[in-house]
Amino acid sequence: MQQWDKQQISKKHTWRFRAWFAGILLLSGLIISVAHVGEIEQFVQLASKAHSAWLIAALLLQIATYFCVARIWQMALGQGGMYSSMLSLAPLGVAKLFSDQAMPSGGMTGTVFFFAALKRRGVPPDLCMGMMLVSLISYYAAYLIVAMASIVLLWFYHAINPWIISIYFCFCLVAVIIPVGTLMVKHLTKREIPKWIKRVPGALNLLQPFAEAPLDLLRNPMLIITTILLQGAIFILDSITLWVMLLAIGQHVSFFVAFPSFVLASIVTTIGPIPLGIGTFEAACVTMLRLLGIQLEPALTATILLRGFTLWLPMLPGLWLTRRELR
Repeated sequence: MQQWDKQQISKKHTWRFRAWFAGILLLSGLIISVAHVGEIEQFVQLASKAHSAWLIAALLLQIATYFCVARIWQMALGQGGMYSSMLSLAPLGVAKLFSDQAMPSGGMTGTVFFFAALKRRGVPPDLCMGMMLVSLISYYAAYLIVAMASIVLLWFYHAINPWIISIYFCFCLVAVIIPVGTLMVKHLTKREIPKWIKRVPGALNLLQPFAEAPLDLLRNPMLIITTILLQGAIFILDSITLWVMLLAIGQHVSFFVAFPSFVLASIVTTIGPIPLGIGTFEAACVTMLRLLGIQLEPALTATILLRGFTLWLPMLPGLWLTRRELR
């Protein structure tokens, strides 16, 4: 009888957590949408003037990014002995993106949502952590590869300068320290963790789950290689979206102009202090496009259109999907 009571209490607490978490996310999403309603209106106005065929292409490209994410999760689940269709996992990608946007927290909000959603679907906690570890390692590995590729392109275009090199250097440090540090934590006891890490608010709570994550998935080379390729494909698809936006407003430029511009803007967002990179992404992307020969007005227009598809448009279905997943 006592065991049954404990289960009922646990279920009640879980339901309350989901209800509160969903409510906070929805409220935060509403606040962000209202605060940036001007940018959303600007996106709508610019989109109405662009060629519709290119806009449809951009939408399909963004949908493809969510299926890449879904494929990563599907493969990781399959290695853990569970199967889930890509159609059922793709909405999780949209909802996770909305969670990260609604409550800026370095991706932790999306992680909390991801665990809650998978737990609701009956996925064991250790498999969830293994999936997140694979996702983390493959993400930064792919990020480093596309960063190096963009540097080569900038060198080819003679667009390398000290501030670009400094940005890439800082990013490389972050991209190496985070995954390596996460793996190191697995081999350290709580007493052995450096004191400066313990002083960071919430750092132990963030690292502890990764420290307990199983390494079985990481020992599968084919899984790691495939997930790195899929993570890289997401960067490519986002870069193509920027290229398509340039084409939509009559700027017939090479994809190799859009690619390094998007990558550097993403890097600035990653290492910058501004949540979501609102303002910093746009400034970096426009600056790079200008550096590579695009005039200011079309560079700004294409960037705003890109952000509409990658940032603002997913928030609409994200509201509904988040509520559904945490119900």
